Amino acid sequence: MTTVRVISAAGLALIEDRGRPGHMHEGVPPGGAMVPALLAAANRAAGNPPGAAAIEVHGAIAVEASVPLQAATTEELVMLAPGAAVRVIARGRPRVEYLAVAGGLEVPAVLGSRGTLLVAGLGGHEGRALRAGDVLRVGGDAGTATPPRLPAGLGAGGQLRVILGPDSGDTAALLGGTFTVTSVGDRTGVRLAGPVVRARKPAGMSAPMVRGAIQTTPSGELVVLGPDHPTTGGYPVIAVILAADVDLVLAARPGVTFRFRAPPATRTRS
Repeated sequence: MTTVRVISAAGLALIEDRGRPGHMHEGVPPGGAMVPALLAAANRAAGNPPGAAAIEVHGAIAVEASVPLQAATTEELVMLAPGAAVRVIARGRPRVEYLAVAGGLEVPAVLGSRGTLLVAGLGGHEGRALRAGDVLRVGGDAGTATPPRLPAGLGAGGQLRVILGPDSGDTAALLGGTFTVTSVGDRTGVRLAGPVVRARKPAGMSAPMVRGAIQTTPSGELVVLGPDHPTTGGYPVIAVILAADVDLVLAARPGVTFRFRAPPATRTRS
């Protein structure tokens, strides 16, 4: 049996895959990779299907394998071997890094996913972050490894396309301002600094949430919801980022700036 052993872990490191959609009615958010495009990039480089379980690194992790094993991050191919620890650090342009091993990680699937859902303590390796001494089983055969390629635009800032939400009010501030990713953020959501954006109505009855929803807090600050978002929430939802653009903001490091753009037909309030 081929295994990968964690030598050390600093900061958050989790096993993640495509997540477990379809369980919101049971109070379980979809979870999965914070930036699915980066997970897919690392998996393709390792010869795996795009959604295979891999290690999501928010800080740094060092691992070794029980036998020589091909692996990949989003930007380079690496070889894991016994007694030769490979260190992966999330220090590139995107705020997270992924380490995929050929064959994928074969932790038990829970509700159809091997991914870690920290807010519920399920999936992944014992429902928790990885730490030194953890031993992870590797799955079956993988395909041919390919040169890694970082998806274009991730971590660089720019424009985010949105659909105005049910509580949108001050659209002039939302669509006319520049917003900066702050250091306040995790897999639940990322806070943005910028112009104060007031909602059409105050916080009220909880409503279903989705990844990429933009909530406004009582102070007028914005929060973009991530994969571990609550299933319901009472803060106003002023807009929802298009699914194709959510990775752009969730991959961005603090200090990166964005502007929002809505299709003309949705700009009905000011």
